[in-house]
Amino acid sequence: MNRLLASFAFAAVAITAQAQAPAPVAIDDGWARAVMQGQSSSAAYMRLTAREPLTLVGASSPAAGIVELHEMKLEGDVMRMHPVNGLPLAPGQAVELKPGGYHFMLMDLKAQFKPDLRVPLTLRFRDAKGAERTTTVSLPVAMAAPMMHKH
Repeated sequence: MNRLLASFAFAAVAITAQAQAPAPVAIDDGWARAVMQGQSSSAAYMRLTAREPLTLVGASSPAAGIVELHEMKLEGDVMRMHPVNGLPLAPGQAVELKPGGYHFMLMDLKAQFKPDLRVPLTLRFRDAKGAERTTTVSLPVAMAAPMMHKH
C-alpha cells in the first residue's frame, strides 16, 4: 500500500511539473489526516489564496474513490457537517480549510493514509467566465496539523 501512495505522489509531481500556466491559486500548509487500519475516510486541509476571482468547485484523488468539499457548522449546540457545492475565493484573500470548518472529505480510500506518506489531490476551480481550472498538490499525511509557517 505504501508503494501505491508513493506512485500516486510521483504521478502528481510529474503532472504538476508539466503544467505551463501558473496555478490559479496559491496552496499553503496543506495536509491530510492519517487514519487507522480499516478506516475508509480521511480529511484534507490547506490555505488557499486565489490570484483572480475563483470558486473552488471540487477535487479528486487517485487515493480516494470520492472527494467532497464539506463545511462544519454549529447548529444550536451540535456541530454538523454538510457538503458544499462551491467556495468563492476573492483575489489575495486567504481562505482556510481546517478542522472544524471547510475541508475536503476523502472517502473510499484506496490505501491506509499513514504518517509521512503523501497524497495527491487535484483541485477544481471555476473562473469568472465559467471556465474550469485545475491544480494538483501533493499533501503530507499526519496525525495532526504539522507545524506551519504564518504569513
